[in-house]
Amino acid sequence: MRAPPSGSGRARGPALRTHLGDAGLVLGIDLTPAMLTAALREGRDKDGHLLLADACRLPLPTAALDAVFSAGLVNHVPDPATALREWARVTAPDGTLLLHHPSGRAERAACHGRSLDPDDPLAEHHLRTALRTAGWELSRHEDAPHHFLARATRVAG
Repeated sequence: MRAPPSGSGRARGPALRTHLGDAGLVLGIDLTPAMLTAALREGRDKDGHLLLADACRLPLPTAALDAVFSAGLVNHVPDPATALREWARVTAPDGTLLLHHPSGRAERAACHGRSLDPDDPLAEHHLRTALRTAGWELSRHEDAPHHFLARATRVAG
C-alpha cells in the first residue's frame, strides 16, 4: 500500500508507517521547503520519502497510490476541487481518501473569532458534492467538537 501524509508528517507519518509495514511506501508531500525541512529535523524521513510538490499538481503517475491522507489541507489550497480531482487521479480505483483535522469545523471557526460558515467546503453537503464531482464517494463524515474526519473511496471511471 502507498499513501502520502502532508506537511511535516507529524500528524500521521509514523502511524502510516506502522500500518503499512516495511513493504508499504509512504510519501510525505508539501509545497514548502520549510515544512520538509521540519520533517527532516523531526526524523520523518524514517517514516517515508519526502517530496517537494504542489498537492494540486502531483508528480505521480495516474493510479499510483492506494490512499491519500490529508491533514488540514483542503481549507488552505486555492481551489479545493482541483486538489480533490488531482488526488483522485493519483489514487487507484477503490483507493481511500482521508481528510483529517485535529479540531472540528465549529472549534476552528471559534478559534478564528467567527461563526460556523454554512458555505464551508468541509460541510457534509458541500464536501459530498465536491467529492462526487472529483471521482470519490463519501462514506464517512465526522465533524466532532475536537476532530474532523472524512473518508471517501475512489470510484472507477
